[in-house]
Amino acid sequence: KQWYQRRVAITAGDGMTQRFSGKGEPHMEGDSGDLFFKVKTMRHPKFERKGDDLYTNLTISLQEALVGFDMTLAHLDGHGVPVKREKVTWPGALIMKKGEGMPNFEDRNKLGNLFITFDVKFPRGELSSVDKDSIRKILNQASAQKAYNGL
Repeated sequence: KQWYQRRVAITAGDGMTQRFSGKGEPHMEGDSGDLFFKVKTMRHPKFERKGDDLYTNLTISLQEALVGFDMTLAHLDGHGVPVKREKVTWPGALIMKKGEGMPNFEDRNKLGNLFITFDVKFPRGELSSVDKDSIRKILNQASAQKAYNGL
């Protein structure tokens, strides 16, 4: 067996097959066959690609969830995506950043979107009775306890 190393430009997405005409093994008549690659995208620690769109989760503190925040999310290519919220952000909230996804396979000028789902990190430890009373006074909310089938 002979092994060749070759640099190729992959223009297909996950699960797609890319054909390289005339780059395979020669047929009995002597002409080279075609070489096929099936593309398998490696998992990224921060982003998931679905078509042209990117998805990620962002963890914020309870304080940031209640009063807002301003941050920059590092994109795959290193550029910063501004993420700013000036209102309450609940756990599971989803925002879309238009044009911050991946290039389209057929039209490189067309970009998908970036979807960010928020997780809220609650503080650990116990609150004093004074802290609890302060929070109740600030939030001024009636109980919203309700059982339901969320499945």
